[in-house]
Amino acid sequence: MLKWLLGVLLALTAATAANADAGAAQSPGLRPGSPDVVVVTADRMIDVLAGRVVEEPVVVITDGRIVSVVGRGGARPVIPAGARRIDLPGMTLLPGLIDMHVHLDSSPYYGPYEALQHTDLFQTVMAPGFARDMLEAGFTTVRNVGSDGFADIALMQAIDENRIPGPRIIGAGYALGATGGHCDETFLPPEYHRPSPGVADGPQEFRLRVRQMRAAGAQVIKICATGGVFSRNTEPGQQQLSEEEMRAVAEEAHQWGLRVAAHAHGAAGIRAAIRAGIDTIEHASLIDAEGIRLARERGTWLVMDIYNSEYTQEHGAENGILPDNLRKDLEIAQTQRDNFRAAHAAGVHLAFGTDAGVFPHALAGRQFRWMVQYGMTPMEAIQSATSGAAQALGRADVGAIAPGRFGDLVAVAGDPLQNIRLLENVGVVIKGGTVVIDRRTAAH
Repeated sequence: MLKWLLGVLLALTAATAANADAGAAQSPGLRPGSPDVVVVTADRMIDVLAGRVVEEPVVVITDGRIVSVVGRGGARPVIPAGARRIDLPGMTLLPGLIDMHVHLDSSPYYGPYEALQHTDLFQTVMAPGFARDMLEAGFTTVRNVGSDGFADIALMQAIDENRIPGPRIIGAGYALGATGGHCDETFLPPEYHRPSPGVADGPQEFRLRVRQMRAAGAQVIKICATGGVFSRNTEPGQQQLSEEEMRAVAEEAHQWGLRVAAHAHGAAGIRAAIRAGIDTIEHASLIDAEGIRLARERGTWLVMDIYNSEYTQEHGAENGILPDNLRKDLEIAQTQRDNFRAAHAAGVHLAFGTDAGVFPHALAGRQFRWMVQYGMTPMEAIQSATSGAAQALGRADVGAIAPGRFGDLVAVAGDPLQNIRLLENVGVVIKGGTVVIDRRTAAH
């Protein structure tokens, strides 16, 4: 490292030695009950709040939260004796990534009928492995927009209590939708039909479902405003909830302090959802010029999953996805990407979301290059998965390397502003000041 950084590290060494000379008979390290302090250094850091690169950063994390960030030429931080160091020479630091649209209890390897060969909890049991996959891919925060059996809430609780590894989860519980719609069970014949607990019809029923999801621990409400790709007997362009129903959900959720995400492919459903006050529009595949105008004027966030068709078109058939679902996926794929470009050019807020679970969760970083290919700069793509996503979530504790935020960091060898594909294989992941995975050591 350069002279300034060496000075900081020498000061840390001297402070540690001075502490030992002061007569502490204990072994080096923190005393019982003292704060857990971690110091992370690297060659450079991407400051997503300012949109700039910081050379030779020194990030100090105390008890899982960032307390100071200093770059070359800044005042040297006060580093307590016994602090742990994570030195990342040759690497670029970024905030822990955020994926706004995942399904942690969903596997891409089973089609709708193959999944019926397993017990009800089969997908749920696999969910902790998928959560770890996302964390090790660099996604330290995810928003899980719909699950069965409140699996995402259970995962959130287990991770928050440090029982299993995984990202910070903002869970929705069951997605809310109309009878027979995309968020209902649509693959079984009437004799075996079992309505989803999220199904409702009419504004008052939807208000009740919001309260039920919140009572179960949901931190976001998910609705299905239109038909979908991977359901049966629905088309992506179909509007399935009335604007009145969506407004009831938005009003009820906002009253309880929750934000609302709307699955919405079709143009009419997108416009109705925006007018109803929905906070984020998921997929937004067939959005039209009026929808783009409304989103820009009202500050509505779009979460457009423009990578996953690459996987489903290549591997969907072998994984048991039905021909009709693959047909719908193919029909909207290019239109969605073109509309992503148009929305970005119009200045609409775009947050990073992949629909991981439709494809393997570990591959979520592959979406970055598609966002750049369809109009974003590398800095904008990174911001969409960090500071922008945090803003869409209404969170000020994730999404940036800044004092007060969680000590969630990722590091890559090289400069992702020059090669965004570096984010497809991050080298180091740190969550709350603890190294989750360090692929540098694995490489040796």
